[in-house]
Amino acid sequence: MTADTVGGVWTYALELVRALGPHRIEVCLATMGAPLCPEQQAEAEGIPHLTLYPSAFKLEWMASPWEEVAEAGEWLRALEKRLQPDLIHLNGYAHGALPWKEPVLVVGHSCVFSWWRSVKGEEAPVAWERYHRAVSAGLQHADRVVAPTAAMLAALRRYYGPLPKSAVIANGRTAACYTVGEKEPFIFTAGRLWDEAKNIALLDRIAHALPWPVYVAGEQRHPDGRGVGFDSLRSLGRLHSTTLAGWLSRSAIYALPARYEPFGLAPLEAALSGCALVLGDLPSLREVWGEAALFVPPDDPEALRSTLQRLIEDPSLRESMARRAHAQALCYTPERMAAGYLNVYGEMMRSDCGMKTEPLLNPKSAIRNPQFQVPT
Repeated sequence: MTADTVGGVWTYALELVRALGPHRIEVCLATMGAPLCPEQQAEAEGIPHLTLYPSAFKLEWMASPWEEVAEAGEWLRALEKRLQPDLIHLNGYAHGALPWKEPVLVVGHSCVFSWWRSVKGEEAPVAWERYHRAVSAGLQHADRVVAPTAAMLAALRRYYGPLPKSAVIANGRTAACYTVGEKEPFIFTAGRLWDEAKNIALLDRIAHALPWPVYVAGEQRHPDGRGVGFDSLRSLGRLHSTTLAGWLSRSAIYALPARYEPFGLAPLEAALSGCALVLGDLPSLREVWGEAALFVPPDDPEALRSTLQRLIEDPSLRESMARRAHAQALCYTPERMAAGYLNVYGEMMRSDCGMKTEPLLNPKSAIRNPQFQVPT
């Protein structure tokens, strides 16, 4: 299995690996994106059926990544030869086009093209064409494709063409890691604060007009070095997971007016902590939360302010929404997620005849060759 260390995929991967343990599945986890931090290293070492293979190769969405993406592919193929796994589970796209000897699952957690449309309001520029080709090749050559929501799976089909056999498997979080504490009068949000998709800037615009303080936790510096700052939010920086859980336990409201969020592990953690949710009005978030959250248009600061104000002024509504969110969150368990993946793994193993078809696109050219046209 592959995972990156700079976003929610890391959390997803460890939850899945833990839940697969009772089924006697050993996982070799190859990480990319950035070196593991001490907390990540300790978290992984606490899982007995997990062997970690860390690296810091750039991810396909990072700046000028392609030389390192190709090097990572060679490293992964060498690991396959050495470890001889039964199945390849990729949480990225480009390496799906490599000539693997075993069945390949590609999981689409997000992508630049759907991100760009949602965040920028336009199609991704020509500079991302090479990325498009690599992602298309990886998806088309996979034996199976999985996404955490139907909305994300539809986006993959829209931008990268027809997919192999696919499935929707929702992410999960361990409820025992979160507690519903005595709620205090503040609003909380967390995540990769440098990511425009989180739309934290909208929250910053209206925070001064609210009677409750708004706290924000997370990484403010982009992997390429760019940073973000806020005028009205109270920044806590990047918190240890146990410290973050403590803040969520005390927070009465969790706000994330996202422009793009294919699933959203942070709102799930907030809901497990008994927070009322105010989220961006996105098909993916409505799919996950239904009537268990209040939704606001990502471009409407007054709607965000008035919705938060209404929850602040109406304790009965706030507590009712928190109960709804908590009940919904309890549906998204790691065990349910693992059951979905075990079903897909089993289908892949049963249908594998021991011979891989040729890639629909040459894997080396998909990663290295920048000259191609985006399909219309």
